[in-house]
Amino acid sequence: MSFFDKIFDGKGETTEQKSFWKKIESEEDLQKAVESSFQHRIAIFKHSTSCFISKTVLKNFEKEIENLDQKIDLYYLDLLAHRPISNKIAEDLGVTHQSPQLIVIENGKAINNASHQSISVDQII
Repeated sequence: MSFFDKIFDGKGETTEQKSFWKKIESEEDLQKAVESSFQHRIAIFKHSTSCFISKTVLKNFEKEIENLDQKIDLYYLDLLAHRPISNKIAEDLGVTHQSPQLIVIENGKAINNASHQSISVDQII
């Protein structure tokens, strides 16, 4: 299997999104995600669907998450479709925008973030 086959399904399309992701597609979705951080730690993965590096980092992160025993709510933001929401995240949480990016939130505040190859489950736990 080639490197590209690992990222694409062989038909030039990205593989189906993993079921553990909760999508953020509106400001209301973002608000609910941040509100849930008062009950338990959450993480938001900001992903550029047209970026090869972002796709690679996402797939590697998903492999790590599947082996994680700890439960955490994981949110997914498609940056190309929802850039204004990404801007709101940066503004509200005081985290400079990057892509790909993982932001860990607890009690309504960003407690950790990472981008590119630095993204791993280590930021969450």
